[in-house]
Amino acid sequence: MRSIAVPELPEPSHVTRSDVAPRAAVHHRVAIIGAGFGGLGMAIRLLQSGEQDFVVLEKADEVGGTWRDNTYPGCQCDVASNIYSFSFAPNPNWSRTYAWQGEILDYLKDCTEHFGVRPFIRFGTELQAARWDDAEQRWQLRTSRGAFSAEVLVLGHGGLSAPTTPDIPGFDRFKGTVFHSAAWRHDHDLTGERVAVIGTGASAIQVVPAIQPKVGKLTLFQRTAPFVIERLDPEHGPLRRKLYKYLPFAQKLARLREYAQRELVVLGLIKHQRMERFRPFALRHLRTQVQDPELREKLTPRFTLGCKRILLSNDYYPALTQPNAEVVTERIAAADETGIVTADGTHHALDTIVLCTGFKVTDHPVMNLLYGRDGRSLAEHWAGGAAAYLGLTAAGFPNLFMLSGPNTALGHSSIIYMLESQFSYVLDGLRALREQGAAALEVRAEAVEAFCDALQKKLVGTVWSSGCASWYMDANGRNTTIWPDFTFNYRKRTRTLDRGAYLFEARRAAQAEPVAQGVRAAS
Repeated sequence: MRSIAVPELPEPSHVTRSDVAPRAAVHHRVAIIGAGFGGLGMAIRLLQSGEQDFVVLEKADEVGGTWRDNTYPGCQCDVASNIYSFSFAPNPNWSRTYAWQGEILDYLKDCTEHFGVRPFIRFGTELQAARWDDAEQRWQLRTSRGAFSAEVLVLGHGGLSAPTTPDIPGFDRFKGTVFHSAAWRHDHDLTGERVAVIGTGASAIQVVPAIQPKVGKLTLFQRTAPFVIERLDPEHGPLRRKLYKYLPFAQKLARLREYAQRELVVLGLIKHQRMERFRPFALRHLRTQVQDPELREKLTPRFTLGCKRILLSNDYYPALTQPNAEVVTERIAAADETGIVTADGTHHALDTIVLCTGFKVTDHPVMNLLYGRDGRSLAEHWAGGAAAYLGLTAAGFPNLFMLSGPNTALGHSSIIYMLESQFSYVLDGLRALREQGAAALEVRAEAVEAFCDALQKKLVGTVWSSGCASWYMDANGRNTTIWPDFTFNYRKRTRTLDRGAYLFEARRAAQAEPVAQGVRAAS
């Protein structure tokens, strides 16, 4: 077997780098992990608030996060550009309603330069371990480029940054080429090859039509047929771009309209019976584009609309109707030197296997790198399921804020809206520490429990609890991914830090400052 190309993940916490000379930790008030939408947006908002004592630690050599790493053919956003961008940095030059990967990456690079955050980023700096130091009342960080420390740690690692690879018996015996969609082998020519695509999620429905015309044979291994509806994706011509540039209010109105339309979808998502009424409309796209009844039957979803992410494509179904395409629904049983064997005993000869198998969301590797007040990792704390207050803070982990944390992902709108809500919450948390004269804040365990209990009750009866198997669910069968409500309700709850949900810890005597009444004394 040649190689399975996936993005490099952080090394286990016990690994050391011999090429990094020991040195004293570089200290900052705030350390941000990751330079994608979350990390960059947080850095920008810190600068705008007047805070300059911070650092962004990025393992790669450029900003962009998932939009830097995912360069597979056909890669495009499935949220409209006007709302898949920062509200404080509108872009009048989007080429179309749904931007291509390269456009989004360029947008993030432009934001980095325009707001002056590049000098605060340490590229090629990969987090290896982060531990809360009770004696020093700060986070101690070990990275691939030495030690850092910070009073406050903000995770902006992103939920779609750790690819998942399938556990297939004999997979290591395959002598062809294997790579994940998030680590596309642009040096490998697929022309005329027998290519397998494993998976039918958002990346697969973009990869399939992009490569189908050039490959010799395309075999799509499908475990679950997704709902795929029409992508209404008109180009933004010169007139519209000029309108947005010279009359920014016009783009703000377009953004508001797009946001409002998507929020209306929540009314269906929170009651799965309502979504069943829209099933015939959702399947119309399939009926129109696939005439063969046998293939159409294979491609018909068997779950409630919205239980898995609704996908957008105009060319996915047509690609699968071509003579060189085949949809295989039999379970993959094993792999050998020359291909894949399905449960019915059929051998599929292959040259290349493309893994469109998604990401580790509920079990992201970064959880194994964070150690709280009691010395246990976040993964250990969350063995029974991820639990964070407002998806932002976890009991036992002082001064830690998580962007895109548990139950803050969306099935209907833009994650950027949620991120901007979280930026405000973090800024108010920093403000609270200053006003209280405290060294640390930590969410109360009972606040986390009450929030998570209420949220899980809210998920009952929604489409996400209607019985399908999705990446929203963790290993315990709990939905620890989706926010099951309107996003404006989340923004209302995160506008300011609700201080009653937190314990504030006084500074040590050596660094004492005036402390407000009711602040917990440091032990």
